[in-house]
Amino acid sequence: MALEAPLLPKPTTGFSFNHRRVAASAAAFLRLHRGGPHSPFSVGKTTRRVPTTILAAKAGAVTEPVTQLESKPVRIVALVGKGSVSPLKATPWEDVMLHTEKRLKWVDEGYEMVVFTDDICQSNDQNVVSFRVELQRADILVIVAVINQESVKWIQANSGNIQNIICFDSSPNLQNKLGGSYIHGAGKGDIFGKMFDTAESKKSSESMEVVQTVSQAWERHNSDDIRFCLLVIINGYIRPVPILQNLRSKGLSTLSCVVKNCGPQILNCLLDPNCRKALQCLNECSPVDQVCNYRCIASYESPVLEAFSLCALQKHNCLGLDAKIPDKPYVPPMVKFRGKDLCHETAEDLFVGWLGSLDWSWRVVAGQNPAYDQFPCPHQLFYRGKAKGSFWYEPVFQVKMLEGKMVWRRRKYRVKRNKVPGTFQFSVLDNGVVSNESWTIVDVADDLSWGLFYYSGAARVAGQSYTGAVLVSPDGAYPNDVHRSRLVSALENCGIKEWELFTVNNSSCANPPLGIPEGSRLHSVIEVKDQKSLSDVAEV
Repeated sequence: MALEAPLLPKPTTGFSFNHRRVAASAAAFLRLHRGGPHSPFSVGKTTRRVPTTILAAKAGAVTEPVTQLESKPVRIVALVGKGSVSPLKATPWEDVMLHTEKRLKWVDEGYEMVVFTDDICQSNDQNVVSFRVELQRADILVIVAVINQESVKWIQANSGNIQNIICFDSSPNLQNKLGGSYIHGAGKGDIFGKMFDTAESKKSSESMEVVQTVSQAWERHNSDDIRFCLLVIINGYIRPVPILQNLRSKGLSTLSCVVKNCGPQILNCLLDPNCRKALQCLNECSPVDQVCNYRCIASYESPVLEAFSLCALQKHNCLGLDAKIPDKPYVPPMVKFRGKDLCHETAEDLFVGWLGSLDWSWRVVAGQNPAYDQFPCPHQLFYRGKAKGSFWYEPVFQVKMLEGKMVWRRRKYRVKRNKVPGTFQFSVLDNGVVSNESWTIVDVADDLSWGLFYYSGAARVAGQSYTGAVLVSPDGAYPNDVHRSRLVSALENCGIKEWELFTVNNSSCANPPLGIPEGSRLHSVIEVKDQKSLSDVAEV
């Protein structure tokens, strides 16, 4: 039986309303909107499409009692070319993979990864014995930038027992394997574009989805997606990864929920030119392209679009999702400012920053979120509201619309203190979806020349959880070298390497729509003094 929407009033315009078109448009919107960020200042996780066939097979396992298989560690061996350099700001691949090992632990303490360089293949000491032992018990072998032919031959002779082997930027003589089946191809020495050598068509189809997902993620060259590649393999061939279950499709149950509960909102959206353009735009985006998805929403946002997503996602949770705020890594707040213990009032003043002396609190310099550098000219406005104890955060940023025009966008977060000074809870309704976030003031220079704020959050009904950090300064310029060691230390406290940061484009930021409500209050404790080096900031 075909799904039908409830009876709705006939439109008074010449636009033809069709229930199947409603369902298709709703499906396109929900499929893509769920993957996009709800604000470039909140989502620290690149959108990714997880193979639906594999997720469907694993979906029920998350709620089952823990089995012996699920309680066993997942063992990963990473082998990188000696001296090889990654595209991540020319960071050695060895350092990137060692950092990935730490980041995997934030997802599950049972993920155990060890990293070796390929010169060990020519070694005759005890190290190669240890390497052989690790290979014998490995669930996944990740090979990165290995082109030395002696190393290639050694790997071929000693990796036959490993069920999952993925190769990136390596010799074409190396073969990939997923679930025990080899993937054959020629010319690239990595997992991209491979064909499958298996007679099991269903298994081949599922593996092809994994290859496509992993390939697209790897090509984005950031630490989130490198970890994501490994999680997809674990989820598909070893055991379920709970955080990926939130990304699976609900199919007909989602459509039934939307059509049953949100018929008027769908109709209004289809009758509204901007909302209709948003749906059409989203349908053209790849599900893995976070920037494209958010650009569609931010370009054509309207009260009608917000009402649709508010009904389908926030009110009725038609996707049936329940993402949680990540609790790892634990990031401690700064404890002293200008030699005194940090109190709640001072912490709020640090957020308020330069507002009053300048028209904004802070300018974002860089973010750990891969989407940050795609949304130029971010300004932060923090201020105390009229009501006692109220505090607000309003980010102002640019979005490049599909036709090339740059437009300004603005969001409004409610901010509440946590028990520990320097830690806060943020909440925002962005295009119909609520995001809740935990923010921490990690460090701020005594002269307010720079600051580092860490966040973790979740858009519960969109199935998105995320972490990240923003580096800020009064003028959007990177802190000078005098502060570098302190900045690197602050980033380390967040579990972030400096090479993970994405620099924001602050080059053409004239006439931002700033300003705060009349009657708002600014600093309570600290005094912000102008600096000679910042005398021209207001003109930037």
